[in-house]
Amino acid sequence: GAGFCAIPFKQADQLTHDSLIKRAASLVTDSSTSFLSQATLALIDATTDYSKAVHTLIALQKRYLDALGKLSAAEEDTIWQVIIGQRAEVNDRRDECARFESTWVSAAKLCETAAEAAYVSGAEHASITMRTNMQVAQAQVDEARKLSAEAERKLAESKVMEVERMSQYVTSLENKDEEEVPEAYLRED
Repeated sequence: GAGFCAIPFKQADQLTHDSLIKRAASLVTDSSTSFLSQATLALIDATTDYSKAVHTLIALQKRYLDALGKLSAAEEDTIWQVIIGQRAEVNDRRDECARFESTWVSAAKLCETAAEAAYVSGAEHASITMRTNMQVAQAQVDEARKLSAEAERKLAESKVMEVERMSQYVTSLENKDEEEVPEAYLRED
């Protein structure tokens, strides 16, 4: 029969355990960078979409408040349906941001671990590159978060303005109703 025969051979220098570990660590940092890059892009896009949805909602509410008292009941109902739909859109975009934020945090943790593993294995260049990529991603996400926070601040201001305008409108309606009541009905005979 046929058999296997193990013939010893000298390992080439590039195939040492250390070199293979360094190579594997570099691959891990490359894959982690790709994951971080995709998660960063998704989070930035989601945050941008959220900010746009918030600004659209603010604009709709402002237009409604500017038209207050000038609309028919049907027009007012139509505008409210659009506003309600936009509020749902804002909530959906906020949920999407939270989902991608979670993915991004996981990617950042993975990259931190990959950078540490690369450093420990002697792949310093891969570790340094990974940390640089992480800093760039963090800066991009921080910038997107600022835009989102600014949109939320403007939405809060818009809500305050809406409450004030609605209060003024109700007061003006009450005053108008009082003016329309003939004085004869107000006298006590």
